[in-house]
Amino acid sequence: MAWLRFETPFGPMALAGEAALTRLWLPGTLPDRGGRGEETPLLRAAREELQEYFSGARRAFDLPLDPAGTDFQRSVWAALRAIPYGETRTYGEIAAAVGGPKAVRAVGQANHVNPLPIFIPCHRVVGKNGALTGYAGGLDLKGALLALESGKECL
Repeated sequence: MAWLRFETPFGPMALAGEAALTRLWLPGTLPDRGGRGEETPLLRAAREELQEYFSGARRAFDLPLDPAGTDFQRSVWAALRAIPYGETRTYGEIAAAVGGPKAVRAVGQANHVNPLPIFIPCHRVVGKNGALTGYAGGLDLKGALLALESGKECL
């Protein structure tokens, strides 16, 4: 599996994939692999799309994604991808969207194991009162991504 480590305004990140993206590591979650990895056409394009997103020039991603997960997790991730740029949904709203209005905790767990954060925008999911809750990259990064999407200063 090819992987590529790179710098972002939020810190180092890394991508993995072959024919499709399978993983994005956020700052603080990178594996200890040493080196920079391999710059394949897919990983180069993914890095460029992320940099465009971070600069405010991109609102949607065009690359093929292949996250490993259960059918339920994949249904949650599909619902996350349907959340428009700059908007948020609650865990309860996502649970209802995937046909399990009482599955709020399961939705939270699917968010927690999302292998492609940002591409699958779990940062757009908030608590029922709008509070920022859990994010693999930390609540500061989650808040910064939401601020970026709302047009507010984030860096």
